[in-house]
Amino acid sequence: MQPGLSETVEHIVSVDLDLDKASLSELVLKRIKLLSMRRIAWLRKLWAEVTGEARGEFNAHIEVDGYLTERDHPFLEKEWYEQDAEMQEFSYALNEIDRKISELPALRINLLARIFALHRMETDLLQACFALSIEPNLGRVFAYLQDHSARGYVTESLVARLFGYGQCISLSAGSPIKTWGMVRESISLQGEPARLECDPFIRRWLLGNDDLDDSLLGLSEYIPVREKLSNWPVKELTDNIRWILEAHPENKVRVFVEGAEGSGRKSFAAIVSGQFGLPLLAISADRVPENNWPHVYMLAQRQAFLLKAALLWHGKSMAAAYWPASVASVKLQFVTGESHDPLPANNVFLDLRVSIPPVSMDERLTLWQSHVPSAKKWNNKELEEMVLRYESTVGQIVAIGKKMTPTIADAYRALREDSGRSLGRLAQQMPATFTFDDLVLPDYTRRAIEDFIFEATERVPFWEQPQAKRLYPQGRGLIGLFTGDPGTGKTMAAQVIAATLKLDLFRIDLSNVISKYVGETSQNLDLILSRASNMNVVLLFDEADSLFGKRTEIKDAHDRYANTDTNYLLQAIETYPGIVILASNKKSNIDNSFTRRLRYILEFPKPDVSQRLTIWKKIIREMAGEKILKELEGELERLSAMREVTGAQIKQAVLSALFMARREGTGLNISHLLEGLERELAKEGRGLGREVRQNFKHTI
Repeated sequence: MQPGLSETVEHIVSVDLDLDKASLSELVLKRIKLLSMRRIAWLRKLWAEVTGEARGEFNAHIEVDGYLTERDHPFLEKEWYEQDAEMQEFSYALNEIDRKISELPALRINLLARIFALHRMETDLLQACFALSIEPNLGRVFAYLQDHSARGYVTESLVARLFGYGQCISLSAGSPIKTWGMVRESISLQGEPARLECDPFIRRWLLGNDDLDDSLLGLSEYIPVREKLSNWPVKELTDNIRWILEAHPENKVRVFVEGAEGSGRKSFAAIVSGQFGLPLLAISADRVPENNWPHVYMLAQRQAFLLKAALLWHGKSMAAAYWPASVASVKLQFVTGESHDPLPANNVFLDLRVSIPPVSMDERLTLWQSHVPSAKKWNNKELEEMVLRYESTVGQIVAIGKKMTPTIADAYRALREDSGRSLGRLAQQMPATFTFDDLVLPDYTRRAIEDFIFEATERVPFWEQPQAKRLYPQGRGLIGLFTGDPGTGKTMAAQVIAATLKLDLFRIDLSNVISKYVGETSQNLDLILSRASNMNVVLLFDEADSLFGKRTEIKDAHDRYANTDTNYLLQAIETYPGIVILASNKKSNIDNSFTRRLRYILEFPKPDVSQRLTIWKKIIREMAGEKILKELEGELERLSAMREVTGAQIKQAVLSALFMARREGTGLNISHLLEGLERELAKEGRGLGREVRQNFKHTI
């Protein structure tokens, strides 16, 4: 051994340094340095022997001869370590460090080996990479050990000789340090051995840092544990999970938490996860590039294993995502979605499904007052009315509070904007600017609409009663069928209902819902109803008989599939918990088994003479003024009595007449109205008729 080597060994190992207080990085660095010094001592011994025999300086020829005669053989090296007195000091020092590391099971290198089932060789390789990552100067030592100035990095052959595994080691593709990305392998130059480097996240974690992996930044977040709502089934789900996990140690649970966006799905999962002492890490699948999904999935599992966390996956793309069975997974994971979303198949997990119930009216009121600072200044009656009409979610209320929404009108606007984004191309938002005064209908129809609105207002607290839930487990939705000829006021009545309730009205676009492909119509409707069930809207199905029409006699496979679709649609709309208005030209076109279960079926007849006159007057008074109306009043009475038209035809006739008057630069007169009405009747293949023309001959 070279002079002073014993002193160096003593300095590095040290009887002076208290190993009990040494950190992981200090212990690993000491071990790698001692192993390097021992290997260097062996190489220098060989070089000294060769140089002495050759009676000259060490050169390339001597090096090649030494290699060919196998002087640097692992067996000979090991034998020398065991027999040489000074080398025994190295062995003693190394054993002391190994003992200290093994005595500390909480040491992170031991945790890593235990969690991912690393073999001793894999742990040694990782230690070499870790040591170089925290002490870059070791690169010069490694280059010296490999007798190559460009190889100042860890290689498989370096690890083999340094740790006594023979001439070389070979890591399989399935080695945990490869599959879990603990060590990165790269080729710098062709013909050179692969470069092995410690993964930056693993390096930081071994040093005691629990931050997120850089590759997960922007994709994930930890969900804080908030106060739970009273009707959340936390205990039931927690007990179920605990029973499954305790039944067999190998069991793993995946929970699908269904509910609307903003309903508190993540918060609910965080509370359940917290019952097991686990923080919850949420991953947004929509932000993961498709070709990078397997890698991100692995990184998320690795993060959860090392930080003892549960995982939550969310995003629309989760429905199509696959769960690699080859990657080990943590025992508790959650997926969020809507009720119609499927849970990706996987044989590893035992799946549970739980729905987030709507927030009760009292809790909504409390949430508004606690999360929206300005709500405390709003009129209590108006606030209670908004809470009653809008089944707002926790997320909606919190978001409105963060925006510091000043007035209750702004809160209404924010809730409506949020609703409008959810249905997308499947529905069209309609203006709801009409009032009850705009409706000209028979008294019995008006009273029925008033009853409909009253039930819509009172239904939320009514259905929260336990006796109502028990006796009426289904059919809690409010569905009305409006029938009558086109233009008789069905759509306007729906707009008045929505405006009175201060809810948005969405007309379902049947061109995007109805499909020629088997089952696709049902899927589209299911998507609409599942999303709308968590919104605060009124749905209008115009021409509803095209969706909810009578079932046909089965003559072929197409009829059978069509009836299957109809059966599903009838069942889906009947169990929908919200407000729906079905409009149809004929009640007889709707399936009888469906109409029998409807509590509101309103007939919209064509207006009679007095109603037609009222409609003419209302529109002309608002559009042309009181003066013009008085000039036309007598002629309008005659016109109303002589021609049967609908309210919509009257509206369009007045509109055409107004533009005619503007074109002529005159005031509105009866000739304009007659010409406008003639244009509307022509759409049906009708005309004003001789009688009308004779009565207004002087004006045409």
